[in-house]
Amino acid sequence: MGTFLGHLVPGLAFAILGIWHTLNTIKSYKLKGASGFRSSTWFPFPSPMPALKHLELYLLLAFSALAIADQLVAGLFLNYPAPQISLQPDALEHSTMYIHLAVYASAALAADVFVSPHGDLVAALAASVFGQELFLLRLHSADHSGLEGHYHWLLQLVVTASLVVSCASVVLPRSFAVAVVRAASVLLQGVWFVVMGFVLWFPAFVPAGCRGMETVEDEGSMAMAMRSAVACDTEEAARRAAAMANLQFSWALAAVWVVTACLCFRVDCRSMEYVQIQTPRADGRAQLAGSDGESPQKRVFPVLEDV
Repeated sequence: MGTFLGHLVPGLAFAILGIWHTLNTIKSYKLKGASGFRSSTWFPFPSPMPALKHLELYLLLAFSALAIADQLVAGLFLNYPAPQISLQPDALEHSTMYIHLAVYASAALAADVFVSPHGDLVAALAASVFGQELFLLRLHSADHSGLEGHYHWLLQLVVTASLVVSCASVVLPRSFAVAVVRAASVLLQGVWFVVMGFVLWFPAFVPAGCRGMETVEDEGSMAMAMRSAVACDTEEAARRAAAMANLQFSWALAAVWVVTACLCFRVDCRSMEYVQIQTPRADGRAQLAGSDGESPQKRVFPVLEDV
């Protein structure tokens, strides 16, 4: 993951997944109403082909497998002359994150295919994905320092939020607010991954007064670059870059909430409400079905109402 593409590709995947979950969470709430809503960790793909119902889970499994292979086989998806097996601690840590994602996706797929009532277990596994991500980021063997360490610390804040709301969704599965915040936190993770990729690994976006590791020449800065993708020349430049990172994080959070609010207000669907039909009597007055001495037979019909 210590490359531009290593941050950009997972970031885009997280962002797409976050938007997908936000849209479906809002639609589910508006369709079922507050009494019938229940949060979900994945959503079926709307397609006339039944085989595409679990497309989200298939994509998660495929993405996890490719990410694990990319981490363990250096140069697998790049034009290196000879890809090599890499068992470095950081590569194993990144691979382990994706292993937990694959375990969750497999469990969710199996639970749905076999019609097993283990929704709470699947939600707990989803929370464990964020728990392991936070654990491995917090105790990362790469020992990120300097500006890159600050960006990773801000990333840990987002992962912590995802972990907390995912655990809350296990206890409060009918809470719409918890479900929306969980989806928004996934979107924020994706956005922040993309920001990290550009700022730390794209030379044009490296903060003023700092240099990417490929431009570092002296030995002192080279030693720092071994632990950080960006080395700043002075303490003042480092403080200014950290302050800019804080602003970028705040702007990213604001952008995510703007997108989430717009989706909440603009997603159009209809809710289902059931009403009891009254049958006319001979004297012209209405009566409830079954109220004339016969055995009551309640008839309810769905009525679509705009939300």
